[in-house]
Amino acid sequence: MFKFFRLLKIFSVTIRYGLDEIAFSSLGVGRAVRALELLLFWRDLSAPRGQRLRCALEELGPIFVKFGQVLSTRRDLMPMDIADELAKLQDQVPPFNTDLAIAQIIKSLGAHPDELFASFERTPVASASIAQVHFAVLKSGREVAVKVLRPGMKKSIDQDVALMHVAAGLLQSLWSDGRRLKPREVVAEFDKYLHDELDLMREAANGSQLRRNFSGSDLLLVPEMFWDYCSNSVIVMERMKGIPISQTQQLLAAGVDLKKLSRDGVAIFFTQIFRDGFFHADMHPGNIMVSVDPATFGRYIALDFGIVGTLNDFDKDYLSQNFLAFFRRDYKRVAQAHIESGWAPKDTRVDELEAAVRACCEPIFDRPLKDISFGVVLLRLFQTSRRFNVEVQPQLVLLQKTLLNIEGLGRQLDPELDLWKTAKPYLENWMSEQMGWKGIWQNLQIEAPRYAHMIPQLPRLLHQSLSRSADDPQPQLLTQLLQEQKNTNLLLRTLMWLVGGFLGGVILMQLWSIFEY
Repeated sequence: MFKFFRLLKIFSVTIRYGLDEIAFSSLGVGRAVRALELLLFWRDLSAPRGQRLRCALEELGPIFVKFGQVLSTRRDLMPMDIADELAKLQDQVPPFNTDLAIAQIIKSLGAHPDELFASFERTPVASASIAQVHFAVLKSGREVAVKVLRPGMKKSIDQDVALMHVAAGLLQSLWSDGRRLKPREVVAEFDKYLHDELDLMREAANGSQLRRNFSGSDLLLVPEMFWDYCSNSVIVMERMKGIPISQTQQLLAAGVDLKKLSRDGVAIFFTQIFRDGFFHADMHPGNIMVSVDPATFGRYIALDFGIVGTLNDFDKDYLSQNFLAFFRRDYKRVAQAHIESGWAPKDTRVDELEAAVRACCEPIFDRPLKDISFGVVLLRLFQTSRRFNVEVQPQLVLLQKTLLNIEGLGRQLDPELDLWKTAKPYLENWMSEQMGWKGIWQNLQIEAPRYAHMIPQLPRLLHQSLSRSADDPQPQLLTQLLQEQKNTNLLLRTLMWLVGGFLGGVILMQLWSIFEY
């Protein structure tokens, strides 16, 4: 029943704020707009369309707000007046009552903010779709930010996600492309990340991991978490000071090099993807600042770690092969990688898929970011994947969203940025580290404890195997015994070669370090 009432609410908000009029106007259907104006004469549509759209998304709840946040970064796809209004959804969502925030802190941390902190600012400094932030000072003197979860969030999200599951089921059943696009899996992935974002303790852990990954880096700053003040609905972190990345005029006035900043953003993105397999997946401008402190001048500051993405070794290998082949314009390798991974049917003709990918991607090379529309490129790639029955991979949906956010930021910072030439050296360096001698040595170090545990057990396992075979009275097992002995001998020789090579490598590395010193 609640699904019906939720649909009714969505329909009501759409009509009240005139979103139907915005949609028909953007499609150039003037007659339909005039008909609506006559039928719905009681509506007040005097407010600008961007403002009406923003207010409607705020009223509909967090999922719709997040949708608006993504749209706000795509100024190449959205009219400027709408993009400017939707940008307010990044950190200007109406706050909830401070008394509710204090009650949440008392419930979660067991004490009033006045007892926990030396000072606590009642007025929130930022408010987003999931939580809002208050500044405070610890009794030790450290300045902190206190993030408090919005009340009633889980119920609201559960209702909207339930509708998305129903829509995905219908899409998969009724649309010819439904099975290939895996809408149920995509919604399930989105559902997982949304509910993860409701657990602020998980967000604190994500931030701690990202901080550790970039410890010592001159590219990215991540706030420290104060674990004694963290719970599922309240977290306390180091207060970060900087200029929001969307305020380009302020950045220029402070002396920040926007071109370097855009290149650093590309480096951070590819480092997270290929080195760590762990990336910030909510990189809209409201979550990113730039430090102007002399000690850390020009570095990115990351905030809000509720949504992160992870990639396993298979995903990273697949992506690296495709990105590198793409940068080298080796479209045949792109086609082969899709078929080898099983994402395209095995009977797909490589030459046909190669030609289709070339037609999509070739026009965007050797051009600055300002002259490229990734919306058009993605549309062409979607049409190509539909033609060749390429399956959508749900685990990469967050990565695609993050890449779009990165492109949106790049357009604001340096429209002349050549994304491909900037990214290529980082990817080639990662491939060299993974596939070269350095990668082999690192993998041997990782596997060494496992080998050390397995090798002493081999004689006992071999004796047990031979004893079982010798005690078996059935004569037909004699051939099996001999074959087993041959296999065991081969295994032992192979292992001895591996162990010898491993130990030899260790000795050579030690000698090299001695002579180098």
